[in-house]
Amino acid sequence: MATIYFLSGAATLGYMLAALFFLRFWKRTSDSLFLSFSVAFALLSIGQIVIASANIYVEDSSAAYLIRLAAFALIILAVWRKNRPSR
Repeated sequence: MATIYFLSGAATLGYMLAALFFLRFWKRTSDSLFLSFSVAFALLSIGQIVIASANIYVEDSSAAYLIRLAAFALIILAVWRKNRPSR
């Protein structure tokens, strides 16, 4: 049981580090893609915290899955906005 909490904490730390990494690049470049990635990884971190604190072991049947879905939808939207043809 302690291994599950340790790995969940490690995943949360990784998501937060990625969020801070992309936030740093957004501050340098002011590119909205980096801000979107930062927010998405922060959402993934929050989702991981919810899953670990609520002791949810079957993630596909929980409401915490919606947080993860929102994060991936944000990434897809950001990439689509970045690659659309300019007018």
